[in-house]
Amino acid sequence: MSTSRTALTGLAVGGLVLAGLSVASLTGPAAGAPPGAAPGTPYELRNGRTAPIHDYAGAIRETVWVTAPDFDDDGEPDRVAADIIRPRETAAAGVDVPVVMDASPYHLSVGRGNEGEFKTYAEDGSPEQFPLFYDNYFVPRGYAFVAVDVAGTARSTGCVDQGGVSDVGSVEAVVKWLNGNAEAVDAEGEPVTADWTNGRTGMIGKSYDGTIANGVAATGVEGLETIVPISAISSWYDYDRSQGLPFSWDYPSWLSGYVARNRTEPVDCSATLQRMAAEDGDETGAYDAFWAERDHRQGPVTNVGNVEASVFVYHGLQDTNVKTRNFSQWWTQLGREGVTRKMWLTRVGHVDPFDTDRSRWVRTLHRWFDSELMGIDNGILDEREVDVEVRPDEWVTQTRWPARGQTTFTPRADGRMLAKRATAGTASWVNDPQQSETAALTSGNGSRRLLFASGPLRKDTRMSGTATATLGVTTEVPVGQVGVMLVDYGLGERVLASGDGAVTTQQESCHGSSTSYDDACYFTMRRNVGTTPLQVLGRGWARLDGAGRHDVTVRMDPDDTVVSKGHRLGLVVVAAAPSRLRNVDTSPTSRYTLDLAATSFSVPGKVSTAAGRSARRLAWLPDELVRGTVAPPAKKFVLPR
Repeated sequence: MSTSRTALTGLAVGGLVLAGLSVASLTGPAAGAPPGAAPGTPYELRNGRTAPIHDYAGAIRETVWVTAPDFDDDGEPDRVAADIIRPRETAAAGVDVPVVMDASPYHLSVGRGNEGEFKTYAEDGSPEQFPLFYDNYFVPRGYAFVAVDVAGTARSTGCVDQGGVSDVGSVEAVVKWLNGNAEAVDAEGEPVTADWTNGRTGMIGKSYDGTIANGVAATGVEGLETIVPISAISSWYDYDRSQGLPFSWDYPSWLSGYVARNRTEPVDCSATLQRMAAEDGDETGAYDAFWAERDHRQGPVTNVGNVEASVFVYHGLQDTNVKTRNFSQWWTQLGREGVTRKMWLTRVGHVDPFDTDRSRWVRTLHRWFDSELMGIDNGILDEREVDVEVRPDEWVTQTRWPARGQTTFTPRADGRMLAKRATAGTASWVNDPQQSETAALTSGNGSRRLLFASGPLRKDTRMSGTATATLGVTTEVPVGQVGVMLVDYGLGERVLASGDGAVTTQQESCHGSSTSYDDACYFTMRRNVGTTPLQVLGRGWARLDGAGRHDVTVRMDPDDTVVSKGHRLGLVVVAAAPSRLRNVDTSPTSRYTLDLAATSFSVPGKVSTAAGRSARRLAWLPDELVRGTVAPPAKKFVLPR
């Protein structure tokens, strides 16, 4: 929520800021049945969507503490704080409402949204400001909004355990309470029930919040009807690791301690943090019981097979924080289970669609919640499931993802890669623990990486899905690593990779009604578009345990874009990757050798190329990169927010 109001587009009435809405619709009716609403419903339909007929300023605001299991083993049940705002008119009329929920570890620690909003409270302890626009927009339309503090954060007791049973179970308890299957107390310690809701809950959230939504859905809890995970994690292993290689050391314990900042309930969580540091397996990089507990796709407790809720996925295709393998495998496995689903994919990075595609996103989200929580047949489930931005502001709509097409290339000793049978030969390179990604992609020292390139593409080609590299690689180091990058080489206009491809503007728009302490107006963001000489379409890395020969398939993070006619596809092979992960081979003299006959590259598109000369003739390879061509180097610790 911004402090400047120079760009308000709404109407000010009685201290409220109203965006494009009539005074009569938002000043609120007298207590009783909601005016215009069908008998027994909390809404009135206008143009097929729920209309803002309830008074936001006069809504009921309250906090309950839901009783959850003793996840931190201190001998006491955990108490999970849930701040609630709901229409006063529906309560007076005895009409039940559905719930939109955002469960987060960030409400008092780092804030939510592009403008870093925090929860705030009145002198009597009742909630005043709810972060983001969900309450402002949906409460006047007949929904309740519930903002939950994950166990171990803000006003909840317990301890954070980065995606484990405490994270998921504490929020699952709130969903159960809303459905009449758990207990809660108010600020005075008196029992309280959710007799004002119809038991239908929809969860939404970006990054860690969306990850919680994935996890709770993967328990199969009754009453959770839909989730909208935005740039969310589906397996914490895939957030912290790439095939045995860590992105950071001791990340789970660091993150769990970090998000507990500013909590109001002092709890000693040192034992939990020490256990996580001991069990996270940084030394081996293995997927074990620790990570299985945090796997919402195939874990023993949270599993895609349990999902009963519908799922509306959003992800940025240039997201180097929550990497795209998190949405792609979740999406595929949801499909196998027959889950009702919808998806948006965009060219930006770790950015909320409310910021970059606001009007269209709010309209679509509104229709989704009306369908899934209000039970309104508005046709959204009959539409094509997937919207993909394949070039800046160029969208395609389709019934499936990824799009069809696959081409397999094999490398040659002269640097070419051809869609032909593999041939014998080897190619070697030397590990460089200091080599930047920029150097590996450009015409730098070729002895520190391998580059295989296709001939120029004969036509514009859609590259949709996951690229893989099947490698026969030999090294004599006790523990080694190999990394691969699929690259679109050629000058083109692209969403830049720096800054997640988006820039905050000075223009505001307002979606929902407001008060002096919680408005619905936010600065917008625009895509940051520029001309670059290349674009990385996928990255992947794998650990090599033991000296000798390794036959390994490296899965790159998926993408979906159009590669222009005349561009070349390149496959760059490295060992150390200091820009992206923590290296296990730090020797500057380690030699790696690729068996070309056992190596192939599968790319997600039907690729036709002109005859290419030897890639040793690198006149087309850039000497340097303009700013924004590649994402900046990864920090030691990154927040999924």
